[in-house]
Amino acid sequence: MAVSLLIYHITPLSFFYFLLFSSASASASAPTAVTDLNITSILSSFQNLTSFTSLLSSTSVASDLTRRQDPITLLAVPNPYLSIPPSSDLTRRLPPSSVGDILRYHILLQYFSWTDLLKIPPSGVLVTTLLQTTGRVPANFGAVNITRNPLTNAITIQSPDPYSDSNATVLSLIKTLPYNITILAVNSLLVPYDFNLLASESRPPPGLNITKALIDGHNFNVAAAMLAASGVVDEFEADEGGAGITLFVPTDGAFGDLPGNVRLQSLPADKKSVVLKFHVLHSYYPLGSLESIVNPVQPTLATEDNGAGSFTLNISRVNGSVAIDTGIVQASVTQTVFDQNPVSIFGVSRVLLPREIFGKDSAGVIPTPGNSVVGTAVQSPESSPSPDHSAWLSSPASSPERFDEIKSDGQIFRAQSCMVALYCIVLYLLV
Repeated sequence: MAVSLLIYHITPLSFFYFLLFSSASASASAPTAVTDLNITSILSSFQNLTSFTSLLSSTSVASDLTRRQDPITLLAVPNPYLSIPPSSDLTRRLPPSSVGDILRYHILLQYFSWTDLLKIPPSGVLVTTLLQTTGRVPANFGAVNITRNPLTNAITIQSPDPYSDSNATVLSLIKTLPYNITILAVNSLLVPYDFNLLASESRPPPGLNITKALIDGHNFNVAAAMLAASGVVDEFEADEGGAGITLFVPTDGAFGDLPGNVRLQSLPADKKSVVLKFHVLHSYYPLGSLESIVNPVQPTLATEDNGAGSFTLNISRVNGSVAIDTGIVQASVTQTVFDQNPVSIFGVSRVLLPREIFGKDSAGVIPTPGNSVVGTAVQSPESSPSPDHSAWLSSPASSPERFDEIKSDGQIFRAQSCMVALYCIVLYLLV
């Protein structure tokens, strides 16, 4: 009887410890997702890759990789091979923009472990590179063909065109972060077949169709329709020359998150045009330049129409993302839609509402019964909205602070385990 009583009292407590131990084990064993890929930091510990790392940093490629969250395989050329022809000729005689495109050809948009490489058939596999996504190469010349010699297991990488004379051999596995990135050492820089290096990103694209670029982005249909209907897209495309342009385009979800008292479609045509121009800088900024911008207060195309000091954007880096502050709304850059000098297009998490139109006592906000003209959507930073009335300002889909938030299976399991443990303790105390 004493034994039974002892077991009766100890069992819930033991079960509680068991659950805590299980949740901790699950958390420790759960795979960790990589949210930021700092390629220069990863390569910094390899002294034989200092020259290659320097090339990545001197172009915008390192910044592009920092923003990517898809698994990749990087083909890195060690110092001894980078200092001899043909690699040395390419890095010395070409402008940084062209070198950047060569480096993009060395970023495979697929994760390959060493075991994966040894399973490649002798006929080879075709793999897309980061260069292919720029649209600066014809056909599939932005892809590479990876083959394996079945006798020696030697891995060769080259252009899919049979007439290409540029190829590289994999020397060794440098580093791998499972299912995120593999870094392989190769013995030469690769050059895409029939690729005019001097006509790389330093040359203007032949009449970029901005509306088409947004539609191809698959998440910017509302913005594309508004631009086409307003006619300002023609003005944007005319401004592609000279210093170029940078567009911040809200996602379809950003338009859906607008509060009910902000109705863009109800604005007069001239004000609607100003709002759209408010999303455009009259200079070309790749992502890396935005992240390190010297003057955070930037004039927009709307500034040019309305006078200096008006309709400006404050651009800074917040929590690892590029943040854009209008004075009443803060958005974050969520993706690169298009980046080819002199045009860059970035997706942003919020519609950029200028305070000159949507601020206090303005006509941009539609009054609703019982609410002030300003409403909860456009309160100034000095007037912080209450949690009950600021869901649209802090939704996970649009908040820069939550852009990199990732919940693993281990965290979910730990929370569930704690709930069960708490239930058992309550039962124990009751009996």
